[in-house]
Amino acid sequence: MSPTEPAKPAHMNPFFAAILAAFVVLSAAAVGNVATFAGLQPWYGSLSKPFFTPPNWVFGPAWSVLYLLMTIAFWRVLTRPRGFSGRGVAIMWFVVQMVLNGAWSVAFFGLQSPLLGLFTIGALILALVATIFTFLKVDRPAGLILVPYLAWVAFATALNAGVWWLNR
Repeated sequence: MSPTEPAKPAHMNPFFAAILAAFVVLSAAAVGNVATFAGLQPWYGSLSKPFFTPPNWVFGPAWSVLYLLMTIAFWRVLTRPRGFSGRGVAIMWFVVQMVLNGAWSVAFFGLQSPLLGLFTIGALILALVATIFTFLKVDRPAGLILVPYLAWVAFATALNAGVWWLNR
C-alpha cells in the first residue's frame, strides 16, 4: 500500500452491512414467495398432507420472524473485522444456504415436485448446519440466532417428506 492509497477499513460499515444482509435474505424470500404463491392453489391445496401440517396462515409469520433472525445473524458476521478468521467461509456458507432456501420453494412449489424439494431441503439442512458452525466460530450469538431456523427447516423437512410419501 502506498502512502497516498487510503487504508481499507477494518470493519464493514454497519449500515452497508445491514443493507447487504437484508438484500441477500430478502432476495431469497422473494424467490421463495413467487414460487410458493404460484404453486399454492390448486396444486398444494389438492395434496394429501401429514396430520401435523399447520394451517397455511402460520407459515407467513413464522418465515417473517426467521428471515429477520437470519438478517440479524448475517449482519453480525458481516460487521466482524475483514481479516477475522473464518469470516469469509461463514459468509460463503450463508449465501449457499440462502440460495438453497429459495431453491426449495422453486423445487417444491414452482416445479410441483415434493421429491426434488426433499433433495433440495436435505442440501439446505447440510448447508445450514455448516453455516451455524462457521457462524459460531466468528460470532457465537450469530450462530445461536440461526438455531430456530434450523429447527423450522427440520420440521419443514418432515412436512416435505410426509407430502412426498402421501402423494407418491
